[in-house]
Amino acid sequence: MKKVLIIGSGGREHILAKKLNQSSRVDKIFVMPGNAGTQEIATNIDMNILNFNKVANFAKKNEIDMTFVGPERPLVEGIVDYFNKKDLNIFGPNQKAAKLEGSKVYAKNIMESCNIPTAKFATFTEAKKAYNYIRDCEYPLVIKAEGLAAGKGVIITKNIKEAQDAIKKIMIDKDFGNAGDNIVIEEYLEGEEASIMFFSDGQTYYPMISAQDHKQIGEGDKGPNTGGMGAYAPTPLIDDEIQKKVNKKIINPLFNYLKEKNITFKGILFVGLMVAKGEPKVLEFNVRFGDPEAQVVLPLLENDLLTVAEKVTKGSLDHINLKWKEEKAMAVILASGGYPIDYPKGKKIKGISKFKNNYNPFIIQAGTKYENGEILSSGGRVLSVVATGKSYQEVYDFCYENIEKIEFDGAYYRRDIGHRIKGVNLIIDE
Repeated sequence: MKKVLIIGSGGREHILAKKLNQSSRVDKIFVMPGNAGTQEIATNIDMNILNFNKVANFAKKNEIDMTFVGPERPLVEGIVDYFNKKDLNIFGPNQKAAKLEGSKVYAKNIMESCNIPTAKFATFTEAKKAYNYIRDCEYPLVIKAEGLAAGKGVIITKNIKEAQDAIKKIMIDKDFGNAGDNIVIEEYLEGEEASIMFFSDGQTYYPMISAQDHKQIGEGDKGPNTGGMGAYAPTPLIDDEIQKKVNKKIINPLFNYLKEKNITFKGILFVGLMVAKGEPKVLEFNVRFGDPEAQVVLPLLENDLLTVAEKVTKGSLDHINLKWKEEKAMAVILASGGYPIDYPKGKKIKGISKFKNNYNPFIIQAGTKYENGEILSSGGRVLSVVATGKSYQEVYDFCYENIEKIEFDGAYYRRDIGHRIKGVNLIIDE
């Protein structure tokens, strides 16, 4: 029997814990630092996840067989390299490979050199030059903080005034800290967004089923971007033909480039896509499970996740056959009022206990904590209701019938997750 450690505290880490808890090979799960949801099925460890020495010492002392890294920052800062030097098994890309997410400029330059389809772009280290550049641009325009910004450093601007405000927010006001030292300014791509995650062992890569996230805070895809307000999988948008194009035009060139540079990518590659007229273009690369995408993809994976991770780390992914349930999955996020800008914390959450023994639908907790025997909100995206079923309508109905059972002051959710799917009757009119 194996012991596993999961690093992180959000919904992604809760679904990882839930998936690993289903494994007959796993008998002990630690989550660092975890949340109120992971505490129910694992042992939470309150430790600074960026103190690699302490984390590695914990893994060694507790004889951890595999460490799963949830968030991007530890990967970008080199936790995998540190663990490898200590001969500890860890699932995720090393620091060189993680730069694909850590630096948008680096990723865009690779796409350009490999002719990977993506938006036209320009990069800037000085706000003055960025201000000059946007004078002659066509709008809308996308302005991105260069570094890690927790999924919120992307601003879509409709005119020069909004673009100026975005540059000021990122580069001068430093709303995203050092992530805004440089910016990427891109053309706005029309189309429909989707994502595909890949398992990679450095030689072989396997796509997971596709997913579609809903980034904007408001119904009808309006308002500022968030870390994601809900998702479903698979998305009808990614058919076999588009999947082949993604492999041929994006994944093959990318992995060939990495191999030429002696960069071995082991772990998860997340590819954010914009699809228009049957042609996929890359919006972003991430180097870990997406959140909330993992919440709808992992429940449909039939394989034992620990076994897949072991094949990835050992470079033997070609010895496994990924299998997926012939079902649909949906997650609807319940967020704090005011998210993603300014929101309260510490709100008492009622109703979670109604789902305690549920396997479908079930609750994935993200921004929650236990305090004095109660579950309180501790983040912007508080929790999600996740359902699986035979049809999109079934999972939509299941999610929305059950989300009403959970209450906390200021709770907010979008009522139109899945609105792009043909034939789904929404509870609101668009």
